[in-house]
Amino acid sequence: MNCRVLVVDDDKAMCDLVKEVLTGAGLEVLALTDSEAAARHVAREKFDAMFVDVRMPAPDGFELARRARASGFNQKTPIVMIAGDSDPGLQNRGFEAGANFFLYKPFDRQRLLRILSVTQGSIQQERRRFQRVQVHSKVKLEHKGTALNGTTLDMSLNGLLVQSSTAFPAGTVVQMEVHLKPGAAPLKATGRVARVIGADCMGIQIERMAQADCESMQDFLLPLILSITQPKQETAPASR
Repeated sequence: MNCRVLVVDDDKAMCDLVKEVLTGAGLEVLALTDSEAAARHVAREKFDAMFVDVRMPAPDGFELARRARASGFNQKTPIVMIAGDSDPGLQNRGFEAGANFFLYKPFDRQRLLRILSVTQGSIQQERRRFQRVQVHSKVKLEHKGTALNGTTLDMSLNGLLVQSSTAFPAGTVVQMEVHLKPGAAPLKATGRVARVIGADCMGIQIERMAQADCESMQDFLLPLILSITQPKQETAPASR
């Protein structure tokens, strides 16, 4: 991959580790421990991807992501936020700032490279977290003692489209249990009904999700996203 990547983490050991893995994958990496210096690079240079630690002296990872989205160069650059805690509101704050994915410490090379693969593409016109894939999973929604059982019609890293016997009104905050795999424990999250389609279909935005469930959801969805976003290889015609 012929890509230039920015890595920003005030922890030098972590910064060097991410740089080592990405350089080993054949990428050109600019690794910085000074977030203010990184902000200057973001304002004047184009990067193909950014890996940014959340907790840093000002500007922190959220602010750095906001500056990237406000720049003329990196408005569409995939941003991976590196987080070291499981604050349930962290993911939503990151998405609001402009992040595409989260990488939680401690992580391994495989997880890092899997997320990197999703960020690659000849054209980055849309944020991958909004890429919806058709997934039919059982889901339970609850609001103030009222429970609904339904099925997802599609999912993204940011939300679900759920069909049920009826729909909660737009704006309703719901507790969700999503069964991604038979026999596995359901993922739990807090979401908000963003839109209602007809009488029985709801688009729900994920607002809070625990770290472990966030990782499980990414691991489940990333291969599906890759299968529809990566260009298919053309097969050479058979010689006669």
